[in-house]
Amino acid sequence: MRAVVQRVSKAEVKIEGKSVGKIENGFLILLGVTHNDTSKEVEWLSNKIKGLRVFEDEEGKMNLGLDEIKGEVLIVSQFTLYGNCLKGKRPSFVNAARPDIAIPLYEEFIDKFKSFGISKVETGEFGADMKVSLINDGPVTLVIDTPVK
Repeated sequence: MRAVVQRVSKAEVKIEGKSVGKIENGFLILLGVTHNDTSKEVEWLSNKIKGLRVFEDEEGKMNLGLDEIKGEVLIVSQFTLYGNCLKGKRPSFVNAARPDIAIPLYEEFIDKFKSFGISKVETGEFGADMKVSLINDGPVTLVIDTPVK
């Protein structure tokens, strides 16, 4: 499982011009799922992201977590995170999980953040053509992969 986590002051996802998810102060999480991911990867990755201390304290140091700032989360599925560009000009997406594997894990990941008591958890729509806008705060962007099995 792979996530691109961006600390944002605002983020929104639209489908056909209609806003389907919108947050302020928190994380925009782009989530990719690969073939052999399981609930174990969901558990590890969601806890890792929830615990990240990348929000500034009163001294301007990245020392606070999502809970401490009452942060919000926007989770967007993105199979292209598993695009392989090593060969040729057209990315290969063979490492991205098929929807029958990816959708349940994406939904479990969303539910995990809801169970954390995050003040607001918003999402995109799996498989939809989405337009994502954000104001990256910092900028702070992290790419997190679950440990290799």
